[in-house]
Amino acid sequence: MNGNNFSGDEASGEVRPHLWRNARLATLDPQKQGLGIIEKGAVVVEGRRISYVGPESEVPVRAIERAAITDLEGRWVTPGLVDCHTHIVYGGNRAREFEMRLEGATYEEIARAGGGIVSSVKATNALSVDGLVQAALPRLDTLLLEGITTIEIKSGYGLNIEAELKMLRAARQLERVRPVRVVTSYLGAHATPVEYKGRNTDYITDVVLPGLEQAHAEGLVDAVDGFCEGIAFSVAQISRVFDKAEALGLPVKLHAEQLSDLGGAKLAASYKALSADHLEYLDAEGAAAMAAAGTVAVLLPGAFYAINEKQKPPVNALREAGTHIAIATDCNPGTSPLTSLLLTMNMSATLFGLTVEECIAGATREGARALGLLDETGTLETGKSADFAIWDVESLAELVYRIGFNPLHAHVFKGERIDR
Repeated sequence: MNGNNFSGDEASGEVRPHLWRNARLATLDPQKQGLGIIEKGAVVVEGRRISYVGPESEVPVRAIERAAITDLEGRWVTPGLVDCHTHIVYGGNRAREFEMRLEGATYEEIARAGGGIVSSVKATNALSVDGLVQAALPRLDTLLLEGITTIEIKSGYGLNIEAELKMLRAARQLERVRPVRVVTSYLGAHATPVEYKGRNTDYITDVVLPGLEQAHAEGLVDAVDGFCEGIAFSVAQISRVFDKAEALGLPVKLHAEQLSDLGGAKLAASYKALSADHLEYLDAEGAAAMAAAGTVAVLLPGAFYAINEKQKPPVNALREAGTHIAIATDCNPGTSPLTSLLLTMNMSATLFGLTVEECIAGATREGARALGLLDETGTLETGKSADFAIWDVESLAELVYRIGFNPLHAHVFKGERIDR
């Protein structure tokens, strides 16, 4: 990928506008109908911000006179993609567990046998921060080549204080070496390490809570996550983590109702969580609670596919409740080794029945909403960060319809063009 900033005039030092003209825009503006489509549209970028988006015929004259101009030749432009749930910082892989699943073992059986999340801990803990960065870069680069401009990265494979902090430091470092916005989530309450087997409450007390305090003190954490499930942590245990997050002024999110209904989504909603994720076993009451709280439902078809789950998330109940729906790769070494948000869109349509509009919104506007970033990115609107993707497609449905094909022409992050 090559970055080229076209917004400056080297001779004068003046910051010039950049006019991207002759485009078909899907603004995802929530005030407009559907995808907010503008035929023969234009985007004006000044510095790192959008200063105009709308019909090309209405671009301010002053912008045209001073601007560097790029003719997009009728290409489609969407907001930059947002992958709002990933675990891309980790060591090793879990290909053997993939074989075990093919042989008939369930996700829960693998976890209870010492596999699953815990099996990634040793390989992750063996790497330095730089080692974790180098391991994550191929995964991140693959996502960036599809037009991703914002990505959430969780800890959760350290399961001791220093290792959790190390993962978060690596996530922060990724933002410094690649053109991408990184949002970090502290996921100390992901699994219980071997030395705390059967003592979840002690693990929360000894590791998760003090680790969260230290991560916050170092500025490493943007949000706090947990895994509420029979093989992980109870509602009461997650509540302790969320109480600490609330005391530190940090927003929360939750892995909930993936394998059973423990009431995790309702718990998340009671804390006005940014999102509750997975949700295969969510009930209508949980969907309504999320809608009332503004908690986004993040659907993760990669995990559903990889572990051969049978129960689908209740998409109709989410629609009826008015719950916002986002989608994400859930990129992780065991249950969703997926590094394509475009494929995630196709899976969301074919496996879960989402519409083209829901898939595109889920990977842009709603993904940003799930990260608390909708004021900054996720739509093409005046004043927002100049984050957008330019596509070689005849129709937006191609972004969802195609499998294993990447039609990205280029993307722009904070006003800087990134070529494939």
